[in-house]
Amino acid sequence: MTSRFTSDQLLAGRRLFSAPSTFITGVAALHQLPPEKGVEIAFAGRSNVGKSSLINALTGVKELARASNTPGRTRELNFFNIADALTLIDMPGYGYAKAPKKEVKKWQSVLRGYLRGRPGLTRAFVLIDARHGVLAADEEMFDLLDESAVTYQLVLTKIDKLKPAGVEKVHAETEAAVKKRSAAFPLIHATSSEKFTGLEELRAEIAGLL
Repeated sequence: MTSRFTSDQLLAGRRLFSAPSTFITGVAALHQLPPEKGVEIAFAGRSNVGKSSLINALTGVKELARASNTPGRTRELNFFNIADALTLIDMPGYGYAKAPKKEVKKWQSVLRGYLRGRPGLTRAFVLIDARHGVLAADEEMFDLLDESAVTYQLVLTKIDKLKPAGVEKVHAETEAAVKKRSAAFPLIHATSSEKFTGLEELRAEIAGLL
């Protein structure tokens, strides 16, 4: 399959993510948000979608993003500095209801406040497990991003778990799921952190936002 990115774009992506990537801070309340510094991108996805694995694979730093042992329990926005050129925000996995309702409501308020009040937030990448496709919890995240007027782009994860025909099928279904959504960016990435599939193209996409 031919890449839709030029060799220069792919090189820019490699250069960006070959530079040091470091953890900045974890944020549990809006007053804790660090000052904005240039372009910000956010990664969102259901619990166990492979968000930490993808961030670690993109940056080449094995334990930069750490997955929680208990799905759905992490309730912080984790900020990472990528090459002093980009801030990457790892948003908590959604789709689990392990926390008390009061805590969930408080966290949703923080999330809405961040999404609606962060001018530097250039794009959110919403991760979709290729084995399951778009689920109701994902649709709720799409609604929130549409309401917040944050441009978002879908990234299929774990495509190594499917045969090529299965990947094509879920890719088409995922495209259809966001086709008419106002804030959705139309191009979808298909990735595998385990096999490093699609990472070059995703790096190039992110580098192009700078």
